[in-house]
Amino acid sequence: MFFQKDIETMSRNEIESLQLQRLKHTVNYCINNVPFYAKRLEQAKVTPDKIKSLSDIQYIPFTTKADIRDNYPYGLFAVPLKKIVRIHASSGTTGKPTVVGYTRDDIANWSDCVARFCTAVGVCENDIAQISFGYGLFTGALGLHYGLEKIGCSVIPVSSGNTEKQVMLLKDFQPTVLVSTPSYAMYMSEVAKQQGIASDEIKLRVGLFGSEGCTDELRNKIEKGFGLFSTDNYGMSELMGPGVSGECEYREGLHIAEDHFIPEIINSQTGEVLDRGEKGELVMTTITKQGIPLLRYRTKDITTLNYQPCKCGRTHVRMGKVQGRSDDMLKIRGVNVFPSQIESVIAGIDGISPHYELILTRKNYTDYLEVKVELVNAELLEDYSRLNALREFVVAKLHTVLGIKAKVSLVAPSILKRYEGKAKRIVDLRN
Repeated sequence: MFFQKDIETMSRNEIESLQLQRLKHTVNYCINNVPFYAKRLEQAKVTPDKIKSLSDIQYIPFTTKADIRDNYPYGLFAVPLKKIVRIHASSGTTGKPTVVGYTRDDIANWSDCVARFCTAVGVCENDIAQISFGYGLFTGALGLHYGLEKIGCSVIPVSSGNTEKQVMLLKDFQPTVLVSTPSYAMYMSEVAKQQGIASDEIKLRVGLFGSEGCTDELRNKIEKGFGLFSTDNYGMSELMGPGVSGECEYREGLHIAEDHFIPEIINSQTGEVLDRGEKGELVMTTITKQGIPLLRYRTKDITTLNYQPCKCGRTHVRMGKVQGRSDDMLKIRGVNVFPSQIESVIAGIDGISPHYELILTRKNYTDYLEVKVELVNAELLEDYSRLNALREFVVAKLHTVLGIKAKVSLVAPSILKRYEGKAKRIVDLRN
C-alpha cells in the first residue's frame, strides 16, 4: 500500500508552511538557472525575499504555453542536458510541441504522485494493470507505468491501438486495472460486446482514466459496460504528466499533490485571483521540479478548489472535475458552450450512444451548431415517428442546458469515428 500518511494528511498550516518554503526556493532556483525567468522576475521586481506569504505569489507573472513554445526546445530547462534522464513533449497539434525534461529526482517524485492516486482508489500490489495509452512522447503511458510499478502492480504495456487485441488481452491476461482515455474504454467495451465476450469473462475492477474529460454520465456508461469502478486523474506534460491530482475512493474531487504544486483559481479574462470556492481557470506552480520548473502556469482548465479535508482522511486540496477549457469554449450566438455540457446530456439519454461530433458553421454572420449523435438501435432509422420524437427530445434537452437551439442529427450505430487516444469531437467550419 502506497499511502504517504505523513504527507497526505498534513494540517493546512503545515501544508502552506511547506509550500511557502518551497516557493521561495523555486523562485531563487529559477532566477539562478533559467534566463527567461531571471529576466521576467527582474522586470516584475520579484525576489525570494519579496515572497513573505503564499498570497505574494500574485506578484509573479504568469507562464503560458506560448512561453514554452517560444523557448523551444530546451530554453526553459534549469539543468544541463546531461542531468536530464527523460524528455517528453505534447502532441504539438497547434504549433511546435511543448518540450519538458526530467531529472532522476523528477522521475521519482512523479512516480510517487501517480502511486498516491492509484492507491487512493484501491489499486494494490495484487493488481494487474493494462495500460492502453500510447507510449512515446506523450506522458500518460510511462507516467502511469512507473507509478503502478512503484506500488508493485504487474503492468501490461500494451499501448494504444489494435482494439481487438486489447480486448483479447482483457479476456486472456485477466487484468484488474485499465488505463486509457474514457472514450477508448467505452469503445473497448463495445468491441468486447460485439465479440460476444460475457461480462464475467473480464475481471476489471478499477479504471484509471485520464487525458480527456469524463462527465458523470459517460462514467456511468463505462462502469456499466465493464463492471468496474471508474476514476479520474489529472495532469499535463508541462507540469509533470498524470499525477498532479487524482480521485480517491469517495470521488468527491481530485486531490492535488500540494507538496509538489501550488494551485490558484483566476478569472481567465482579467487574471484576477478568485476567492476560494469560485470557479475559474486553474493556475499551477511547480515547487519541486528540477528539470523545468514553472511559475504560475496557466492551464486553461476551468475548475474549482475545495480546501475541506476529505472523508478519506487526506487533507490536500481537491479540484473539481474540469468543466472545460477556456480555449475550448465555444461561443455560439453570444452563448458560452463547453463540449462537456453536451456530453453530459447525450450520455444520459437512453437510445443513443455517448459518441458524438460537433459541427460549427457560419451563415450570414451567424454561428450554428450541429450535434451528430449515434443511435444504439439501427432499426429506429426506419421508424420516422419514433426517430423524430427522439431527435426533438435531444434538441429540447440540449436547449435546456445550453440556452441555445442546436441542430441534432441522429446517425446509424458505429458511424462516428472512434479514438484510441484523446477524442477530437469538434469540426469548426466557420473559417
